Amino acid sequence: MLASPLHLDIRAGAVDNLAALLHERAITSGGTVMVAVGSGQGAEIWERVQSSLPNATVFQVEEGSLSSAGDLQEALGQQGYDAVVGIGGGKTIDVAKYAATRAALPMVAVATNLAHDGICSPVASLEHPHGKGSYGVALPLAVVVDLDYVRNAPPAMVRGGIGDAVSNLSAIEDWLLAQRERDESVDGLALAFARTAGEAILHRTDSIDDDGFLIALAEALVLSGMAMSVAGTSRPCSGACHEIIHAIDQLYPGVSNHGELAGIGALFATFLRGDDARFVQIADCLTRHGLAVSPEQIGLTEEQFVAAVLAAPGTRPDRYTILEHLALDEEQVRERVAAFVSRLGRAVETTAAP
Repeated sequence: MLASPLHLDIRAGAVDNLAALLHERAITSGGTVMVAVGSGQGAEIWERVQSSLPNATVFQVEEGSLSSAGDLQEALGQQGYDAVVGIGGGKTIDVAKYAATRAALPMVAVATNLAHDGICSPVASLEHPHGKGSYGVALPLAVVVDLDYVRNAPPAMVRGGIGDAVSNLSAIEDWLLAQRERDESVDGLALAFARTAGEAILHRTDSIDDDGFLIALAEALVLSGMAMSVAGTSRPCSGACHEIIHAIDQLYPGVSNHGELAGIGALFATFLRGDDARFVQIADCLTRHGLAVSPEQIGLTEEQFVAAVLAAPGTRPDRYTILEHLALDEEQVRERVAAFVSRLGRAVETTAAP
C-alpha cells in the first residue's frame, strides 16, 4: 500500500477546476470546506474561485507558525468540515497540512510557487518560539499547481525548488552511507522516486521561463514528497544538505530561502565526499539557474559557514551523514570550507568558458 495524492493537476488555469475536483473526487459533496489562504497570490486565487465554493469558510494564514496551525485546527472544530484546502506558498500549505492532519481531515494543496518539496510531503515545517520544527503530517489528498500563478511568483522562490530537488542526489548518498556504516534500512522505491526527481532537473537546459521546465520541476517536487512518504522518513530528500540548512536558519535566519540553501548544502556535502563529477554537475545546474553556490553569494563569510557546518550535526542528532562520518574538528572544517570555495572558483570559471 502506498500513500499518495489521488489527483495531481499541473497546468495553466488549473485552479478553475478546483470546485469540480472537490466534488468529482468525493472530497466534499456540498463544498463545506475550510479554505486556508495565504496573502498575495493565495488571496487572488480565492477571489477567483470563491463563487464556485459558496459553502466554504476562509481562514487567513498570517504566518507559517505552530501557533497559526493551532488556530486553524481550533477553527476546524467549530463545525463539521469535509476537508481543508490550502491555497498559497509553502508556509500556508504547511499550516494547512498540520491542522488538517490533527483534525483528521483530508487536505488539498493549491500551490502558488515551487520553492521546495513541501507541496506534497509528509512533513510540515513550522516556526515556534524557539526556532523551527519539522512535524509529521498526512500527504495532501490532491495537489493543484496553476502555472499562471507560478509564473507570477518571485523568480527566486521558484528557482529555490531547483535546489531542493537537486539536493536529493546528495541526500541519497548520505542514506546509502548510513546503510554501509550503520546497517540502516534503505527503501529502494523511495530511492527511485528521489533520484528520478533530482536527475529530472539536473541536466535540463531550459528555465523557469518555460512551461515544460515548470511542469518538470513541479513533478520532481511531488516525487520528492512521495519518496518521503514511501520511506516513512525524510531520509531520501534530507541529509547533510538539510542539516546545514537548519544550522544556517538557526544561526543566521533570513539569509536565503530553503531551496537555495539546500543547493549549497548539497554541493558542499558532495565536495566532502570527493565526488568531483557530481560536484561539477550540481554546480553547473545551480549556476545555470541563477542560484547561489557559495557562502559569499548568500551574504555569509567563510567563518560563518564554518560555524554552520560545525552546528549542522546537532540539528538532527539521529541522522548519519557525511558530516557525522568524517567528524571534522573546527580546524578541519575551516580547511575544507576554504578548499570548497577555491574549487567553486575553478568550477565557475570552467562553466563560464566559451
